[in-house]
Amino acid sequence: MSAEIRSGTVLPAFRLPLTLQTEDGLRLVGELATPVDRDPVATLVCLHPLPTHGGMMDSHVLRKAAWRLPALAGLAVLRFNTRGTESAAGRSEGAFDAGESERADVAAAVDEAVVRRLPAPWLLGWSFGTELALMWGCLPAVVGAILLSPPLRRATDADLDVWAASGKPVLALVPELDDYLRPDEARERFARVPQARVVGVDGAKHLWVGETSVRRVLDEVVAQVVPGAAPLPTTWEGPYQTWDDLSGGLR
Repeated sequence: MSAEIRSGTVLPAFRLPLTLQTEDGLRLVGELATPVDRDPVATLVCLHPLPTHGGMMDSHVLRKAAWRLPALAGLAVLRFNTRGTESAAGRSEGAFDAGESERADVAAAVDEAVVRRLPAPWLLGWSFGTELALMWGCLPAVVGAILLSPPLRRATDADLDVWAASGKPVLALVPELDDYLRPDEARERFARVPQARVVGVDGAKHLWVGETSVRRVLDEVVAQVVPGAAPLPTTWEGPYQTWDDLSGGLR
């Protein structure tokens, strides 16, 4: 019997706690979620929102990507806390550096994907995480970037030019009612990246609150990374867990 996939639904995956090691000697807390029934077809390396405003690896869109996409789309999802950031999984060493020293954090996460031979690493950044992706994420192993609510405050035109020269795909999902950058301005800013695609999302806000917004985001992510696998199903047949009863075993 199928069950509706709700906000707190946790679908099956292998979930491996990680410790990432940065080039400047810090240990970062993370998790890798992979499919239980097949090899992953691609990888999302998640970069979370601003930690000084509550952003972390468990920020809800990234958490739900890890809960759903290994089972629904065959993706590996690597999440981690940048330096000085804390979540239920623990606190990463170091201190927040406004996006500068976090360069090493991005590199450590991408290196982890490479060492584990995870296929086709894409960056999935949200808000502050989009700044890290644009500033530091255009690395040889990275296939492309997906940007949720990019503020384009720290990232400069020079950073955009690096992506433009790389030819790597960039998808920006920009809420119609965003607090920092709205679709028309985003299209102007990203015009210098010929391969970038800006998608304005009607009615959405910076934090992507609500199941409708989350489903739209995850559908767009999957359509970009695994063409043909979207839209995602909204029901699930088989065992699953919930956010409320993770300690209570499978339903």
